[in-house]
Amino acid sequence: MIKRRSLDAVVSDTTVQPKAIAQPTDSRLLNRAREQLVDAAQDAGIALRQSYARVGKAAEHQAGRYAHSKQYRRMQREIRKLRTWLGRVIRDVQRKCSEITGALKHKIEIAQRLYAQKCDSKNKLYALHAPEVECIAKGKARTPYEFGAKVSVAVTANEGLVVGMRSTPGNPYDGHAADSQLEQVSILTGHTPKIALVDRGHRGVEPPAGIRLLISHTRRLPKVLKRLLRRRQVVEPMIGHMKADALLSKNWLKGADGDALHAILCGAGHNLRMILRYLRVLCLAGFAWIALVIGAVLVPIRSTPSPAAC
Repeated sequence: MIKRRSLDAVVSDTTVQPKAIAQPTDSRLLNRAREQLVDAAQDAGIALRQSYARVGKAAEHQAGRYAHSKQYRRMQREIRKLRTWLGRVIRDVQRKCSEITGALKHKIEIAQRLYAQKCDSKNKLYALHAPEVECIAKGKARTPYEFGAKVSVAVTANEGLVVGMRSTPGNPYDGHAADSQLEQVSILTGHTPKIALVDRGHRGVEPPAGIRLLISHTRRLPKVLKRLLRRRQVVEPMIGHMKADALLSKNWLKGADGDALHAILCGAGHNLRMILRYLRVLCLAGFAWIALVIGAVLVPIRSTPSPAAC
C-alpha cells in the first residue's frame, strides 16, 4: 500500500517508447511499398504492365552502397528511380481496377502517402506496418532520433513507485501532457496530488486546479520545497530500469492501442519488481534475526560443562 502522504508529491517526466521497426530509409520504404502493392494487385487478379521486381531490388541495394560510401548524389538518383517505379505501379493499378476495396485499397493509400511525402513533410510515414510511428528527438548524443511514441511517466517522490503511465500520440510538448498525466494519477490512486515535480520542459504551462508545479532550477523557494525539488531526479533511474528490465526500450504491440497497453504493462511490471525486491529484503532480514536468536540460545548451552567432566 502507498501511503496517502506519499501521493501528495509526484514526479512527472516523458520518455520515448521505441517501436519494433527497422531503421527507416527512403529506398527501403519505397521498394517495400511497391512490393506489397504488387502482391496485393496479384491477389486481386490484376495483371500489371510491369512489376519492377528485379530492378527495384537492385536499386534498393545500390542506394545503400552509395549511402555507405557517402556518394549522396548517386544515392538520390536511385531513390528517384524507386519513387518513379512506385508511382507507375500505383497508376497502373488505378487504371485497371474500377472499384478498389479491401486490402488493395489500404495498400494504395499507404503507397500514395509514401509517394507524396518529402523531406519537409509533416506526419511522415516511417513504417508500412505501423503508420502511427513518429520521429521524436530528445536531445541525446547517442540516439538523436527515436521512432515510436512519447510516453508520460509519473512516480511517487519518496518511493519511486509508478502511479501513472500513458502514451501521448502526436508527439505533444512535454508540458501539454501534464494535465492528462495528473488526471490519470487521480483516477488510478483515488487521490489528487498537491505538488508535481517536473523538469524545465513544462515551463509556461498552467497547472491543473489545486496542483502546484515545481519546475527544476526554480529559485527563491523555501527550504522545504528546495529539499523536495531535489527528488525530481528519482524518475530518471526508474525510466532506465523500465527500459532495461521491463521491455520499454522496444514495443512489439501493434497500433496506438498497443502503445498504450505496453506503457501500462511496463509500469505495472516495474511496481511488481520493486515489491518483490522489498519482500526479498524483509525475508533476508527475518532469516538473519532468526539465526542470531538461535545462536544466542545455543552458545550458553555449549559453554556449560557437563557433570561427567566435573
